[in-house]
Amino acid sequence: MFVHRTVFVNTDTKQDMDLDVDVDVDVDVDVTVVGAGPVGLVLASELALAGATVQVLERRAEPDRALKAQSINMPTAEALDRRGLLPAAEQVQRETLGRMGSFAPKADGHPVTEGHTVTDGQPPGDDRPTPTPRFTGHFAGMVLDPGLVDWSDPDLAAHTAAAGARMVPQRELEALLAEYVARLGVPVRRGVEVTALEDTGDGVLVGTSAGPVRTGWLVGCDGGHSAVRRLAGIGFPGTDPELTGYQAVVDIADPEQLADGWAWSSAGVYRYGPQPGRVATVEFDGAPAQARLRSRPGSPVEPVTLDEVQASLRRVSGTDVTLTALRAVPTRWTDNTRQAAAYRSGRVLLAGDAAHVHPPFGGQGLNLGVGDATNLGWKLGAVVAGWAPEGLLDSYDTERRPLGAWVLDWTRAQIGVLRGDAKSAALRGIVADLLSTRQGTTYAVKKISGVDQRVHLPGDHPLTGRHAPDLWLADGSRLADHGHGGGFLLLDRTPDGAFARLAAAWSGRVTRVSGEHATPAGVLIRPDGVVAWAADTTGTAAVTGLEAALQRWAGVPSSAPEPEPVG
Repeated sequence: MFVHRTVFVNTDTKQDMDLDVDVDVDVDVDVTVVGAGPVGLVLASELALAGATVQVLERRAEPDRALKAQSINMPTAEALDRRGLLPAAEQVQRETLGRMGSFAPKADGHPVTEGHTVTDGQPPGDDRPTPTPRFTGHFAGMVLDPGLVDWSDPDLAAHTAAAGARMVPQRELEALLAEYVARLGVPVRRGVEVTALEDTGDGVLVGTSAGPVRTGWLVGCDGGHSAVRRLAGIGFPGTDPELTGYQAVVDIADPEQLADGWAWSSAGVYRYGPQPGRVATVEFDGAPAQARLRSRPGSPVEPVTLDEVQASLRRVSGTDVTLTALRAVPTRWTDNTRQAAAYRSGRVLLAGDAAHVHPPFGGQGLNLGVGDATNLGWKLGAVVAGWAPEGLLDSYDTERRPLGAWVLDWTRAQIGVLRGDAKSAALRGIVADLLSTRQGTTYAVKKISGVDQRVHLPGDHPLTGRHAPDLWLADGSRLADHGHGGGFLLLDRTPDGAFARLAAAWSGRVTRVSGEHATPAGVLIRPDGVVAWAADTTGTAAVTGLEAALQRWAGVPSSAPEPEPVG
């Protein structure tokens, strides 16, 4: 029983509510996650794996069916791989490719609209592994030619195992994660809206449409209009919008009027594809008053109509194309670009679009949010479990904020190239020239795919701070196969197991795997897949470095018996 008197502010009426709480509430929930999109579900699953009790609150009664991101980057695919979800994601990609129809990649390996390459297929019933598509993507509508990419680049070559799970649309990803969270026993309470909150120092009292909730920690994964961020008083500085965009899947009476792929005009930009009936438009209309209102936190969002999409498509294409029906819930968006002033305020934290918003070019927002969730999940779980070293939770903001700022700039840069004026057209031509080179295309693909992401951590080894590469073990398993439990992994390739002996004191949190004697001699991987330490030698300096990394990230030793090696 929790008894507390506090004053809440109702977000709808703006009136103070003197709420006398003298009822049974959820006093045993370590963490409450607000938002059941992919970010909230990933975070909930990571917390559950860390041993925390967690619940998810979602204001929508049903999953969001609106069109959103159509693909994921390599770190997101590898996050699924670490938790045993890669086969399910690969199946989603196969189904997605099947829906592309005439827009599917051609036999010559060149993409039509999105920059995917697929190797030759195989006869029905052939049980050989499915050929792996290569995802390249686009920059401001300029499709990246996979034939120009240096696929032998070390960053690209080190991350290939999850390449067959890149074309995973956000809706399908959310469904996959919902099933996973259910298997972990995490309750998702739909139709529950957060209306008030108070950080009491030792927990958070949350007012909801279903009654009060007492939780140890509250994490807002509730989107760009985040109620959690607003109620916590966290600022959201950034730049106002200047464009309006739409995306929809429609029936088209006269599709021959539209060019496949991306097309520019003085009125804006449109894209037709990468599946039949899928259209998107961008208009630099100054984001008129109505669109600005929709971009403000807490504002109601009016449904997008067929006429609205058709009118926009006609304006930017310069045609009288006729749309006859909507085949999916369309979306309207702007280039409103903002980042939270802080990712944490006391016991309230933010992740995903609640922490940063930007135009949805390339699905970067989804991937950025999943990265937030994997980074925060194990750290907050460690705090709940009581073994977190000092400053661990603060490192969430320190590590994720710079990457969030980079994504905002990456999308802002594309806005500058997309405009229809003469100056932007000239800039677009120069960028197109750069992207038609091997070096330029490889650079862009590495950025879009996320393979060159790096967290600035102590240590000078090239792997430190990077996402762990694909590594095979002596028994034929992969490193990711041993990450399903959500703990640290220590790859020890020393002949005498020197690193494993040191890490034995952390055996409750660190799992040892072994491989053939080769470099790197040792790698410590955090639960989020980031390399915390690596060494090519086995000397005193390497042992000292490993011990420092274990203390920094895995806390006080548990002094448990040495684990048996795997592999």
